[in-house]
This record gives sequence, structure tokens and C-alpha cells, in this order.
Amino acid sequence: MKFGTDTRVRNPARLRAFVAAGLLAAVPAMPATALATTLTTEERAKRGGEVVRSLNNGQPQPTLERMREEFPFLAEATEAYALGDVWSRPGLDTRTRQLAAVAAFAAIGETAFMKIHASYALNAGVSEDELKEIVYMVTVPAGFPRAISAARTLSDLFAERRPSAEGNTP
Repeated sequence: MKFGTDTRVRNPARLRAFVAAGLLAAVPAMPATALATTLTTEERAKRGGEVVRSLNNGQPQPTLERMREEFPFLAEATEAYALGDVWSRPGLDTRTRQLAAVAAFAAIGETAFMKIHASYALNAGVSEDELKEIVYMVTVPAGFPRAISAARTLSDLFAERRPSAEGNTP
């Protein structure tokens, strides 16, 4: 058989069915007890709010609060799912999770979100030099334009967080 001539793989419907069957076989069934302990959206959102305050030195996240005013469903979904379900999962410490978020947002060019998570990373003990290394790493998968944009954003963040000339701290 020549490479690429197997018609069993070329049939899109058959391929989708094969992939779906494989995925279903790989995912264990949810035990009945797990259904009884599922959190409500309100409980998940509360947990998400706790995550934000832990990342942001006890303060609410301004972008999320602004979103809550005009797009309450989107804010609730962000708080309940992204923060309450995903961000609160075990498996990664806060520091590692923030470095991953900074790298991901920098790589896709979302510098506003990258800045928020870089600030959380600094709050979690990540150094400026470590964040700079993340930007250097972004050049490989995402290219220089995105890395340069991320670098500018980090420079702005570092300047905002440094004590001012009058001796005041941010």
C-alpha cells in the first residue's frame, strides 16, 4: 500500500466515527456519586471570586468587574468556569499556572490578558527576569512580532509596578 492511498482513512464520516469511538473509550464514565456533588453555578462563581482575590492581593479584578456591569452572563461564566473550575484545579501551583497563562496569551497576541496574568505572576513571586524569559520563548512558536508586543506590554507593567520618583509605591 502506498502512503496516503488507504481509502478507509480518507472517508471523513468513518474517520469521525473512529475518533469519536476512541475518545469515548478513553474517557471514564462519571460515577453516580460525582453527579450528587456537582457544584452550582453560584458556588463555582464564588470559588472563582476567591481565586481572583488570591491572585490579585485580596482585590477584585477590575476587568472582570467592568465586564460584570455590561455583560453579566460573560462575567459569571468567566468567574464560574475559567476561574472556579479551571483555575482552581489541583495539579499546578499558582506560579506555574501564571507562567503558562502569560506564555499562552503572549503567543496568541492577547497582550491585555497577558498583562493581567503577568501581574498575578509577579504577585505569586515570579521575577521580572523570568517573565522576560517567557517572552524570549514566545519567539519560537509565535514569532518576533508577538514577542515584541509582549515585551512592550511587560515593560509597561514593570514601570507601573515600580516605585515612583517621589518614593511612593504602586
